[in-house]
Formats: sequence, C-alpha cells, structure tokens
Amino acid sequence: MRLPFTGRTCVVVAISRLCMALAGTLGAAWQGWHMLMRVRNCNGSGCMGCAKGCRMGMNVVCLDLEGVLAPEIWIAFADAAGVPDLRRTTRDEPDYDKLMQFRLDVLRRHGLGLPQIQEVIAGIDPVPGAKEFLDDLRATTQVIIISDTFEQFAQPIMAKLGWPTIFCNTLEVADDGTITGHRMRCDQTKLTTVRALHSCGFETIASGDSYNDLGMIKASKAGFLFRSTLSIKAEH
Repeated sequence: MRLPFTGRTCVVVAISRLCMALAGTLGAAWQGWHMLMRVRNCNGSGCMGCAKGCRMGMNVVCLDLEGVLAPEIWIAFADAAGVPDLRRTTRDEPDYDKLMQFRLDVLRRHGLGLPQIQEVIAGIDPVPGAKEFLDDLRATTQVIIISDTFEQFAQPIMAKLGWPTIFCNTLEVADDGTITGHRMRCDQTKLTTVRALHSCGFETIASGDSYNDLGMIKASKAGFLFRSTLSIKAEH
C-alpha cells in the first residue's frame, strides 16, 4: 500500500496516518498507538495536520523491535522451554543489567544456552503486517530499529523484515553455547543513540513499548508508546 504523502505533509502525520490505514491488515497486534505529542520544532500548528508543514528531509524514525515489530523473544523461549521465570521482560524490570543477570542465572540453573534459544527464534515470525509497515515507512523516511536485543538473536527476524538497519548489542558465549555475559553498545543505548543522531543534525520520531524505550521517546520530536502496560502508560 502507498499513501499520498506530499512534501508539505508533516512526517509525524504521515506515520500516524500510515498506522491508522494499516490497522485493518495489522490486526489487534497493531492497535493502540498512544501518541505522546512532543513536537517542538513544528512550523505550523502542532503537527497534527498543520497547514504550513514541517521539514521532511532530516527525520529518522527509531523503532523498538520486540513487542512492536516482532513478538518478545524471551517470552517465546520461556514458553517453549517451560521456564516461566524467563517471561520477565523490560516491561516488568526497568534495570536492564539486573534483568539480564536474572535471565542468565535462570539459564544456568536449567542448563540452557544459545543454541536452544536460537532454535526457538528460527520459528518466530514478525507481527502480521510489520514488514509491510516497514516497507511503507522506509519509502517515506529513514528508519533505524534500536533494540536491546542481541546480534545472535536478531538476524533471523531481520531477514523476515527485509533487512532493515538495526542497532543492538552482543552476547558473550562459551564454546559449549553457554551464555556467560552480555555487552551493551553504550550506556542507555536507546537514549544515547537518538542523542547522537540529534548531534548529527537529525530529528527523531520514536516508538517502543517498554521502560527501556522511554528515554528515546521523551527525547524525540514526537513519540508513540505502542501497546504498553497499564502501569507504564499510567506513569508516562
């Protein structure tokens, strides 16, 4: 599907219209975009259908991966392995290092490692309509997926999404497949990334669903909290 965007159409409006237009094909998984209207650099009247329009060429859309474009990997693995403790995600725990240490401790107790997780990931498909959404969005503006997942997890899903750009992290893995640790690209990876884009002259529009997305959403020109928890929505 292609929407009739024009050079005078604010990219925030373009994305929100695209989300609404795709709602029928995306189904329930794409319902509930909660706009956090943080537009600061609009030349018109607040960007929601502004008459004057906004600058189009300097925008980068930054999207979370899990819970937005694809199902949560750890939840899928928890269900497949029969280990409910691994269902805990960044929606439940805002401290990512604490969450990962908890996950690695659970994996060690159950004798599970990277090969078993990758076997489950191979069977994970993107959210219905996600690839079409990305294709249309990338035809309109630049898109980067900014995720706290790991390169050892992301590749099969990126292939199914048409190989969009992703910034993520990496796992430390022993020869026997045991995950011994994790390495983040930088502190506060998502917020740091959007700030770096701002320093290069770009404006960002961000969307995510969890505690670790709030930094980039709040720092961006506009943000969308997507299918988040009631507690996160109430707090933010």
